[in-house]
Amino acid sequence: MTDATKKQAEEIADLKAEQADLKAEPAELKAKVSPPKSDFVPMSDAEWIDKMHQMREGRMNYAHHPSLVHDMAGGVTPGDMADILRTSHAPQSPTGAIPSSQQRSNIDRGGASATPGWVDPTPLGPPPGMYRVDEQCIADAERQRAELKRKLGG
Repeated sequence: MTDATKKQAEEIADLKAEQADLKAEPAELKAKVSPPKSDFVPMSDAEWIDKMHQMREGRMNYAHHPSLVHDMAGGVTPGDMADILRTSHAPQSPTGAIPSSQQRSNIDRGGASATPGWVDPTPLGPPPGMYRVDEQCIADAERQRAELKRKLGG
C-alpha cells in the first residue's frame, strides 16, 4: 500500500471511532443531565386572593400622594360642581304638547299665528346651480357637432 491509501485508511478508522463515540454519547449525556429545578410553589386560592389584594393596595398608595390629589381635583371648583348638579337635574325634553322650538318661533314672529309651526313648502324645480351644468352640456354638444362637421368635411 502506498502512503496515500494508508492515510485514507487511518482517517476512515478515526472517523468510524468518532462516530461510535457519538452514538454512545447521547445516552451518557442523558444520564448526566437532570431536568432544571423549578421554584414554582402552588398557592391556595386564599393566598392568591391575598397577593392580588396586596398588589392593588400598593398601587392605590400612589393615588393618595398629595400632588396627584391636587392634579385630580384641580379642575373642578365648588361653583362648577353646583352648575353640574343643576344641569343634571334640569328637564331634558319639553313638558308641554308643543315643542319648545315651535313656541319660540311664535314668539320671534311677534305673537301667536293661526297655524303654529307652519312653513310654506319649497316649490319643486331644478336644484340651485343646475343652469351651469346645462350650459356646460350645451357647449360640449356644440363642440362635438363642430368637430364632426370638420371630420366629415362639411
